[in-house]
Amino acid sequence: MDYYLDITILEDPEFTKPILMNALFSKLHRALVEVSQYDIGVSFPSVSKKSLGDKLRIHGSQGRLEELEALSWRRGLGDFTSVTKVTQVPTTNEFCLVKRVHVQSNADRLRRRAMKRHDLTYEEAVVRIPKDVEKQTDLPFVRIKSKSTGDQQFPLFIQQTITTSKGEVANFSKYGLSATSTLPWF
Repeated sequence: MDYYLDITILEDPEFTKPILMNALFSKLHRALVEVSQYDIGVSFPSVSKKSLGDKLRIHGSQGRLEELEALSWRRGLGDFTSVTKVTQVPTTNEFCLVKRVHVQSNADRLRRRAMKRHDLTYEEAVVRIPKDVEKQTDLPFVRIKSKSTGDQQFPLFIQQTITTSKGEVANFSKYGLSATSTLPWF
């Protein structure tokens, strides 16, 4: 993770920054499916408790980031974003862990799924999955369309924590997230 590039979402009167971040992140995910070998990670330098902010930082090797940029994956977002060139990461002793957090927030949806998968009646599903299984979170998220479930939208909750310990070897998902690999924080 020696190199990075920053993409900043610009002010726009028609679209909010979260809507543009959703579109940017979705396009990045599709590009990572094509080029990532689990060696490209993302972080959010302007994250807050409720929002991922207006900046997406993409980390990787110089060659891999240039390969990603050669795809022109941001097509359609040029008027809404400002992009830096691929730049070497400055020296730092801080790192961040950026991971996906699964939140089971709807008991009825979980019950319907259990009914379908395990051939249960609704009453059996209610016994197996009580209402108190629901969890709420205030983590920031992007809204993604899932290709595997027929373009259904779902919130992808993201937790970013700062640490002084460097994580394992790069092992990032096709979202650029990892539960074990850290990224330089600067």
